[in-house]
Amino acid sequence: MKVLRFEPADAIFERSPGQDADIFAANLADQRQGGPVTVGYGKYGPDQVMETNIVVDDVMVVLEGRVSVEANGETLTAGSGEIIYMPKGNAVVIRSHAEGALTAYVTYPHWSEAE
Repeated sequence: MKVLRFEPADAIFERSPGQDADIFAANLADQRQGGPVTVGYGKYGPDQVMETNIVVDDVMVVLEGRVSVEANGETLTAGSGEIIYMPKGNAVVIRSHAEGALTAYVTYPHWSEAE
């Protein structure tokens, strides 16, 4: 597998599976390239909410805006440059704030195969 570089302009966003909120994902490297992880961008409209069960280990890097993640009775909020790690097996509620958010993510293994 060759070394790859990505930027948000490379992303082709699709609505996140199983929900109808203004939340979109764009895989840029995944099982199609033969690597063990999925790498991509997430885009959240203002004040959106997604409830989901984490089926893979998921690392979210906030690039713009803010995102809050509620799990196990605790809420963590991350802004630009901060990282939230969501281990497999957690039920989470992910919320964007008034400004929406752009995130980058890395999952292991591939989230699209685990759903």
